[in-house]
Parts: sequence; structure tokens; C-alpha cells
Amino acid sequence: MKNQICFSAVFVLLLFLLLVTKWSCVEAQTCNPSGTFTGENPPPGQCNTENDSQCCEEGKLYTTYTCSPPVSSSTPARLTINNFEAGGRDGGGKSKCDDQFHSDDTPVVALSTGWYANSARCSNSITIYGNGKSVQAMVVDECDSTMGCDAEHDYQPPCPNNIVDASKAVWKALEVPEESDDWGNLDITWSDA
Repeated sequence: MKNQICFSAVFVLLLFLLLVTKWSCVEAQTCNPSGTFTGENPPPGQCNTENDSQCCEEGKLYTTYTCSPPVSSSTPARLTINNFEAGGRDGGGKSKCDDQFHSDDTPVVALSTGWYANSARCSNSITIYGNGKSVQAMVVDECDSTMGCDAEHDYQPPCPNNIVDASKAVWKALEVPEESDDWGNLDITWSDA
């Protein structure tokens, strides 16, 4: 009888520790904003609105992040469109990973700051699932979630923390029609390839 009570107490204690550990892990995986700043209007003609990009607005509060949601085998994200070519790239400069421009015909992406992980995913492929299709794309840049509304960021707001910013080649591989409402802004999932 004494052994049964002792075993029951140990079992309850282990179950409690397991639940607390599991809860702590889930809690540790949340991604909270790291700050905010107030936007300013860009100088005339300085914000590139290609691919439906937004310009910063005077007095609007923008949220910044240093993290992104946890990566899994099916990470939910928002797919946006970016031009990585010379003279047409929404953000202006060469890709952060390789200091190069990339053709719209090449499947490449920029990831939000947390997923970009201080260049850890540079030149790695990810698999993107959307519109009932999948495509592999190479990570070449960061979609900056920590700053924005300045010349370096083409006077555009900071990137949300759940963005996969993709070339037209990715969109075409997913067979999203250019004339559809989904073109340029699509709920997807992705994983490391």
C-alpha cells in the first residue's frame, strides 16, 4: 500500500513537471514586438510603390520585431512579391546574402528578420506551399522587421515578422494568376528544404 502511494505521488509529480515544461516551451516560442516608431512621409518621389509596396505615413505608429514565429515543417506565413533585379528592386539595393541582384525568373526570397536569423539561412533553399502547389526558392535577402521608413528601406514600413518576400518566379511556379486578388499577398506555409 505504501509503495502504491509513493508510486502515485511520483507519477503525479512527473506529470506536473512534464506539463510545466511543455507550457514553458510553448511560452518561450512566442514572438512579441520589440518596439515601435512613428513614421514620416518620404521625400517626394523617393518611395517605390512597385508591386503594391506601401510608403510610410506621417504620424503612423509602426511595430518592429527582432523575432519571427517558430519554424516548423509547415510554418504559416504571408507571401509577398519583390523585384530583386537591378533598377527594379522594391528595397533598392543588392541582396544581403550575396551582394548580387537576381532575375525575376529565378525563385529567390527574402525572409523576415527572425527567420533570416542573422544570415543563417543565406543561400539555403526553402520549400513554399501555396495555391495547391509547392516550389523551392533560395534565401538571398532579409525583409527587415527591425527598421524602416528611411532611405535604406526605400521609405517603406518595417516588414511584418511573418513574411516570405518572393520573386515573380515563385509566384509563377505556384500558378497564382497575376490578375487575381491573391497575386502579391497570399497565405502560405513553408519549411526548410
